[in-house]
Amino acid sequence: MKIFADSASDLPLSYFQQHHIELIPLKVIIDGQTYEDLLQIEPLRVYDTIRAGERPTTAQASLEQLITLWTELAQSGEAGIYVAFSSNLSGTYATAEMAKQQVLEDYPELNLTIIDTKAASLGYGLIVRYAAELRDAGKSFEEIITLVQERSDKMGHLFTVDDLDYLAAGGRVSKASAFVGGLLNIKPLLHVDDGFLVPLEKIRGKKKLLNRMVELMLETAAPLEDQVIGISHGDDLQLAEQLKQKIEEVASPKEFQIEIIGATIASHTGPGTVALFYVKK
Repeated sequence: MKIFADSASDLPLSYFQQHHIELIPLKVIIDGQTYEDLLQIEPLRVYDTIRAGERPTTAQASLEQLITLWTELAQSGEAGIYVAFSSNLSGTYATAEMAKQQVLEDYPELNLTIIDTKAASLGYGLIVRYAAELRDAGKSFEEIITLVQERSDKMGHLFTVDDLDYLAAGGRVSKASAFVGGLLNIKPLLHVDDGFLVPLEKIRGKKKLLNRMVELMLETAAPLEDQVIGISHGDDLQLAEQLKQKIEEVASPKEFQIEIIGATIASHTGPGTVALFYVKK
């Protein structure tokens, strides 16, 4: 059984390699040059580019790229699951479905399920990790699909960005919201609802913001001692560690996974972002 995931999961390349997950790289465009995320560009390149005053753009996986992958899967005779980035934040899910239909015309035996996680960044990454753990534990194809869909429905996201303009430029939030946040120097607290980025609150000061993130997690999370808590950051490991410390003051999760936000997501969120991911009740 093959598991596919794309680079918007913010898992490091080493994780894909060590856990035998097929990488679908999204694309980052800087100065007219296109790079395959994780394979040809590192996150720090994107952060340095943004700090220099430039705005990288991104592109989804191409139809041709996905047709090739699904054709190879069909020819191998293996079953496949593509654990996909939120369809409401990227067109890759829809393109993957389109490619699947085209390949089925030539290979009707293709056994591929595409799951829209409605998740992003390391929240999506934790779902990919869960799928790999289920496969390695010997769960059946059907069991993995059911359990991954259930986990996707329960993945909680809480995050903040230093500058909403990055999200506004990519159409992820309204420009009016970005303007008000910047004008008042108030940091937004956002979450993901049905795959969309949705503002929750505006909070002045990072300490209050981190405290509020922990507070909201405690209100909505399943028992923390049974789960991996994900924290991703926009080239600000110190801020991620501060958030981890605040959680440890009130709870004892099974494990923390801290990762830098990858090149694709970073192109839309910018430096200074911090995000918290957990399984909800």
